[in-house]
Amino acid sequence: MSVRVQAWGIIAGVLSDTDPSGAGVRQRLSRSLEENPGVPERALLEYLMESRRSESRSHPAPGAGPVHPALPVIPPKLAEQMDAIRSMSRISALLESRMLMTAFQPIYGLSDKTVVGAEALSRFVSDDGAAAELWFAEAASVGLGANLEFAALGSAAAAARDLPGHLYVSLNISPTSCIDPRLPELFDHIDLPVNRVVLELTEDIPDAEYLQFMAAVNPFREQGLRLALDDTQPTAGALSRMLHLQPDFLKVGRNIISGVDTDEIQRALAACLVDFSAQIGTSLVAEGIETPGELKALTELGIHAGQGYLLGRPSVRPQDWAGWNTPLDPDGLKRQLADADGAGAHPRGGAS
Repeated sequence: MSVRVQAWGIIAGVLSDTDPSGAGVRQRLSRSLEENPGVPERALLEYLMESRRSESRSHPAPGAGPVHPALPVIPPKLAEQMDAIRSMSRISALLESRMLMTAFQPIYGLSDKTVVGAEALSRFVSDDGAAAELWFAEAASVGLGANLEFAALGSAAAAARDLPGHLYVSLNISPTSCIDPRLPELFDHIDLPVNRVVLELTEDIPDAEYLQFMAAVNPFREQGLRLALDDTQPTAGALSRMLHLQPDFLKVGRNIISGVDTDEIQRALAACLVDFSAQIGTSLVAEGIETPGELKALTELGIHAGQGYLLGRPSVRPQDWAGWNTPLDPDGLKRQLADADGAGAHPRGGAS
């Protein structure tokens, strides 16, 4: 359902109400609608913003001047609906204006320190500087999560044309979006060969969608598409699911590799995952490598590949991507370590 149709539905519901306490709300909403003919979502947003400005004027700081009469209080349900409309308008405007960029972070093969792949990370051009995670969460909350995901996937696939041709490209996607009919359409309209694409699942596959998920991705896997499971959790249920899914990559994060060079338990846990991945024929990728000690320990354990601020920060610059044709030199490693000094954990959309 479009934003405009939903806006009309909310307006019709409000204006048809006969509760006397809402007369002021209905009057002001009608006036806003008259000022924005044919654009109901703007009428709702303008009314909401005016109401909030009025509310702030009615509760000024001490000594801030005279108090102006406040607009009628918005009923909680209406306020919630208006917030949803505002979010939908924000996301729709973002999608229409294509204010979306892609950064790539290099993924190194740990045995020879050469770049083998790159993970695509979304960057949003917005006035409020909100992180990518917030944009995706807001879009999901109003039913536009898949729309934003596919916009990000399209942006990443287009940008990947400037990556060195031998690299695989890891694209973040939710399992639910994998069963969306737009996934086949995406592969039909991008220049990136399917055998260079890795779909990195950002969430667990819901049990109710598992069979649909397998049916949706298997035809592409037969063409060379690869799957990665993100933030691997070493639980019995998760390991059992991996055996059936047979992903090409298992990605482990800071919860496992942090302290792997100094903590015997962390090292033992990482070693178990190395053994497990070898048994099922899957490559293990360490995320968030931040110290030379971690890099050394992970290499000694036999983890296949890794990424992190130590090895390379996400970049939107094609000239940086071009440099990923050469092995990482020791001096470059030292410089990257200095740059990463004091860096903490980095969430989705700005991974370390």
